[in-house]
Formats: sequence, C-alpha cells, structure tokens
Amino acid sequence: MHPRRSAQEVLLCDLCKTFPLQSHCELCNINLCVNCAVKHLSDSSKRHNVVPFLHRKSTPNYHKCPDHADKHCKHYCEKCDIPVCSTCALFGKHKGHEISDILEKLSAKTESLQKDLEELEKRMYPRYEKMASDVETEKAELEMKYGKLTTDADEQGEILHREITAIVNRRKSAIAEMKTKHLDALHKNTEEITQKMAELKQIISDLKSMLKSNDVSLTSTYKSRNSEFRTLPPKVRVTLPSFSPQKINKDQLNEMFGSLSPLSINTEHGDTMKSAEAVSSPPVKPLLDEPRVTATIDTGYTPLSVSCLSEDQVWTRGYSETMKLLNLQSKLLTSIQTKSGNRPTDIAVTRDGDLVYTDDNDNTINLIKNKQIQTVITLQGWRPRNVCCTAGNDILVTMISDDVKQSKVVRYSGSTEKQSIQFDDQGRPLYSSGGSIKYISENKNLDICVADCGASAVVVVNQSGKLRFRYTGHPSNTEQSFKPYGITTDSQSHILTADSHNQRIHILDQDGQFLRYIHCDLRGPWGLCVDIRDNLFVAEWHTAKVKKIQYL
Repeated sequence: MHPRRSAQEVLLCDLCKTFPLQSHCELCNINLCVNCAVKHLSDSSKRHNVVPFLHRKSTPNYHKCPDHADKHCKHYCEKCDIPVCSTCALFGKHKGHEISDILEKLSAKTESLQKDLEELEKRMYPRYEKMASDVETEKAELEMKYGKLTTDADEQGEILHREITAIVNRRKSAIAEMKTKHLDALHKNTEEITQKMAELKQIISDLKSMLKSNDVSLTSTYKSRNSEFRTLPPKVRVTLPSFSPQKINKDQLNEMFGSLSPLSINTEHGDTMKSAEAVSSPPVKPLLDEPRVTATIDTGYTPLSVSCLSEDQVWTRGYSETMKLLNLQSKLLTSIQTKSGNRPTDIAVTRDGDLVYTDDNDNTINLIKNKQIQTVITLQGWRPRNVCCTAGNDILVTMISDDVKQSKVVRYSGSTEKQSIQFDDQGRPLYSSGGSIKYISENKNLDICVADCGASAVVVVNQSGKLRFRYTGHPSNTEQSFKPYGITTDSQSHILTADSHNQRIHILDQDGQFLRYIHCDLRGPWGLCVDIRDNLFVAEWHTAKVKKIQYL
C-alpha cells in the first residue's frame, strides 16, 4: 500500500477485479476474493496453497529472463547490477561475473527501501507539511501586517496634513491680523485728514462772512492760519506684505514622511541563510576627487562618538557623563546625563530618533526616549562597548568578557538576544581579546562591520555571522600602523573607517577593496557617522570639533 494511501481504499481480487481480496495463493502468487478462491482450488492440476491474505508469506515476484523465456531471474549479477537467470549466470554473458542470491539482495534492498520509507513518512513529509503550513500561516498574516503598514502610512499622512493645515491657518491668521492693522492705520490717517478738512471749512466760512460784513473789528483781529495748512498732514504709507512660497523639496519631504526598511527575502538552505534585497538599488553617487568640509561643530569637549539625528543635528559623547545634541551652528539643543553618572561608552540613534547608549561600568544598555532613560539590558559576565542600530531596528553591540579574554557581537531586538557572533567556521575568535575599541556598523547589504583596533583590522561578517573578509590597511601604507577607530557605512555600501594615527579616513567597497582616502586636514579622527544624504560627520579627538564632510 502506498505510504500515504487512505485506510478506506479497498484492494481487489487479482482475477475478477471486482470483489475485495480475502486470500492469497502462495503457489501462483495471486490475491483472491472468496468466490475466486473456491474456483482456484477446484483446479486439481496444481497443488494450490490458498491462505488468508494477512497470513501470506512474502514471496518474491521473480521476473522472466528476457533471453530464456522458461527461466526466472533468481540470481543477481553484482558487476552488471541486474537480476539474471541461472543459465545467463552459468553459460551466458554473465559467466564469470560475481553472482549472488537474489533473495539476499532483495532483503538488503528491502531494508534500504524500508529505511527510505520510514524517513520519508515519519521525518521528511511531516517537515514539508509543517513548512507548507507555516507558509500558509504567513500568507494569512500578510494582509494584517501589510494593512498595518498602510494604516501607519495613512496616519503619518494625516499628521502631515494636519501640520500643513496648521501652518496654512497660521499664515492666514497672520495675513488677517496684518490686514486689520493696515486698515486701522488708514482709518486713523483718514480721521486726521478729516479733522483738518473740517477746520479748513470752518475757516473758509468765517473768512467769507468777514468779507461780506465789512466788520472792522473782526477784520482787525483776524489771524491767518494758512501757513499751518500749507503743510499737509503726514500720509501713512504701509508696505503691503508679500508671500514668498518656497520651492517644495520633494526629496526632503519624502524623507520627512518616513522610510520603509528594505524587504529582505531570505532563502534558507540547510543551516545557512542567503539574503537578497527586494528593493531597487539606490542611485549611484560617485566619489568626489576632493572631499570638502561643509560645516564645523564646536562640541566643547573631546568628542569620541557622533551619531546623526538629522542632516543638521548630531548627538555626541566624550569623556564626561553628558551626551550633547548640537546643530551645525554649534548650538546646544539638548544635553542628557547618564543614569549612573558614568561616562557613556558609546551612543547610537535609533530609526525612531531615540538615543541608545552603553555603559560598561554598570554593564547596561540604555534607551533615551523623550528625555527619559530606560535601562533595556543588564549584562552578566560581559561588558557592553560600542553600539549601532540596524535597518531592521535591532541593535548590535560589541562586548568583552569581564576577564577581557573574549570578545563578541550580540544582536538584540528590544531586550531579547537574537544572535551572538564570536567564532569563525574553524572555531577561532573573530575579534581580538582585551579592552580595545571595537566600533560597529551595519552595511546596506546587511554585513556587520567591526573596526577592531586591537587586531589592527576591519572585520566584516555577513548577516549570519560568517566571516567575509578582514581589511588590514592599504598595502602601500608606509606610515604608522593601521589602527581603525570609528566606522560607518553609506547608501552605496561603502565602508568608512577612521585611521586616527595617520589622520585620515579609509573608504572601502562592500567587499573590502580600498577605494581612496579622505584627508580634509583631519586631526585625530575618531567617531564617524553618515546622515541620510551621505554627508560624513567626523569627531576629531584633537580639536574638540565635529566636521561635516561631503565626499560623494
């Protein structure tokens, strides 16, 4: 019976093909119903042995030899891997070949078939069933999940509409207020002119009366006021306000609205995951021959890390317990002290615009949201060092063991550990031991890039934690040894790392090939970040400044 055949399926008699089988003739190797069994036994020319079907012996179904019609293939040629008859084995083309008993071969083959059947039926098929069920479940959840994305986009659109409506209403209110003031000024001017005109009319009337009366007394006392009226009253001049609409920057508006993280379609092969980006590639931006500094921010302390909140606002941290949010004009917008009072080890801005910082003194990872600090993770036996936020809104943290003998990278979703990366395929440590700096960044292709200062290398693994390459500096370097500090990536999947000892930035492609340096008169480049427009921000250890550099 087929391994998945329904228990309701009925096996029929081999002779009449109509009624269910009940018996089996072991001599003739056929299955029989009740009626056909009686007729079969009535044939006295053979000694039929009819038994209940369930008690039948397993009789091999020998094939007839294609070369000897009266012979059955009861032997097996090992060399040719086919059943043969005794004549073929002894005298025919299989003479001299290794011949075995077909029943032994059948037994071995049957055992192998039984194992295959058991594996297919009990292990493989259920896994395929579960996989198909999981896919169907995922398909069923798609409508809800994509519906939520659409709802989120609608809500963001409504917020944007409300903000635009509020701006329009404020402008209209300002216009109405200006109009009222304009009219008030004109009304006041009109009143002054009208008053003067009334006085003029009265004087004109008085003069006419005097001239008619020829009254000497009135004429002699008359005082002329013409000089007073020769100068006209001041005329109010109001400059009508004008509206200067700005050109709508569609790219900036699109960025303000919010972005979608890439749709990552993963195909699982065994224990490995291969990722393919199902989004269009970003526009190609060539490297500038001469990168240029477009802004310089004075931080007021030695900046060790910098993380972009926007293209004109950056978070910084230094040797003090205070983290600062500064704009391009060096204006302090916000400052926040760590919860413990310790120096923050590193900082990173999340996709939602919140700030994450690590504290390797109390072994915590903390989230600052609306100026409130929440401890998200407290580690045991490990100390968190550098941190970055990913496109999928996870956080990646480099950390060292309390005895500083081990290093690893851990991925968290919220407070849940999702992945730990520590060894290569040969079981060797991927990262150097000791307390050296290990800044970290996720690339556009989801590679995880670590600037391992202690190993004098940029260590890059793929999304699954498999080592892709190590970059140990440009081969032609004849200056001080390569010690990478800060690291970041851009929309072109470039990897940028700070070579502080040699006062420059290395730009690599996503496969670790050196492309060029950025110099820009850097002095102790340390922490790095890139904004949404691929502007590079460099924290300078020697100058207490952050430089904004255009290099694409």
